[in-house]
Amino acid sequence: MKASAPTMYAIDFGTSNSLLAAANGTDVFPPVPLDASAPDPTILRSVLYFPTASRCFVGQQALNEYVENGLEGRLLRSLKRHLPTRSFRGTQIDNRQLSLEDLVAIPLREMRTRANAHFGDVDIKKVVLGRPARFSTDDADDDLAEKRLRIAAEKAGFEEIHVLPEPVAAAHEFSDAFADAEAGERVVVVCDFGGGTSDFTVLKLGKKAFERTDVLAIGGAPLAGDALDASIMRSHVVKHFGGDVSYRVPMGHNVLTMPKNVMEPLCSPAHLSMMRRPDIADFLRNVRSWSLGPDDREKLDQLTTLVDEGLGFQLFEVIEGAKKTLSGRDEAAIEFTYPDIDVHDAISREAFETASSRPIATILAALDETMAASGVRASDVDLVCCTGGTARVPRIAQAIAERFGADKMRDFKSFHSVVQGLAHHARSLLAE
Repeated sequence: MKASAPTMYAIDFGTSNSLLAAANGTDVFPPVPLDASAPDPTILRSVLYFPTASRCFVGQQALNEYVENGLEGRLLRSLKRHLPTRSFRGTQIDNRQLSLEDLVAIPLREMRTRANAHFGDVDIKKVVLGRPARFSTDDADDDLAEKRLRIAAEKAGFEEIHVLPEPVAAAHEFSDAFADAEAGERVVVVCDFGGGTSDFTVLKLGKKAFERTDVLAIGGAPLAGDALDASIMRSHVVKHFGGDVSYRVPMGHNVLTMPKNVMEPLCSPAHLSMMRRPDIADFLRNVRSWSLGPDDREKLDQLTTLVDEGLGFQLFEVIEGAKKTLSGRDEAAIEFTYPDIDVHDAISREAFETASSRPIATILAALDETMAASGVRASDVDLVCCTGGTARVPRIAQAIAERFGADKMRDFKSFHSVVQGLAHHARSLLAE
């Protein structure tokens, strides 16, 4: 191995996207181009596609192959969200049983393989993994999630595994970005909004090199962009797939409506496959035959197509697009068509804010708890750095501005802040 080659990788395994950088005892290497077909080759979509049980594609190629194969097979995303969920142990593809750790290991292994080739056929077995400030509000579930992530990394071929909270990693980058802005020590709040988690860090920054002791508090909530997408699904889209169906059981007199818990798996593409469970599928077939509304059967037929064709990913791409539109407009269209599916709807910003009020309140409460734990008053904060698309949601941006002042807010747009910070930490570990 060349002296200039890396000896440790840094991986930001995300709910939506994943990145890899590297380090040795003296140098930090920039993010590796992992996906040549992606708009940004350094960003690998955290998506798996199984055309068969024995073949799997990752990233943009997974999406391309899925479309080219006529949407046949299994498309999996948001695997990171399942890490703290005890009831989700894995899935079966054809006759092959795959644990959650097996599934998470696939993109980690592919990232390691591609990075090894990028650096000249090296064989790196050390890694620093990023993790949210909180996988779960429950300590035991939070510990379980990290344990599962470590096991997946071992399955991917790593032998020495370190874990660092992602906000602390991002703080390395913020420290570098603002180190020369002005003299003196400043208090900075980092708000990192991902797909599945919202992470908050309160830290001190100055001209001296960043140290872990500069972190005053970290916190977060296991909710972010995906939870806001789910709120749009519940409030405006589920009804097109039978969410408001009315029915009467044989020999019964009461008119019933579709149970909310039956439709809840529709609110996440990662859980859509649960609708294939025999008990749920049988119940939905019965409801179709018992339905009373003139359009109820058509809506349930749309649900059958959505589930059978595995269209959750595509539908949530449309929903996410509507959410992004609402960051700059007062209304957004929700249009999704497919053979036997025809959804035409619209959502206003006011309706979105009402529908998403609960997850937004939870996210903001986590920010307030982190501030309280830091012992720092909002008026003493000098800078607020926000990353992730959810930071642009008007209600969240407004709430942060109300707490700290709009003049203190900065939108740190780099997707690479966390992985670069992880690489800086890897270098410090190797230099010890």
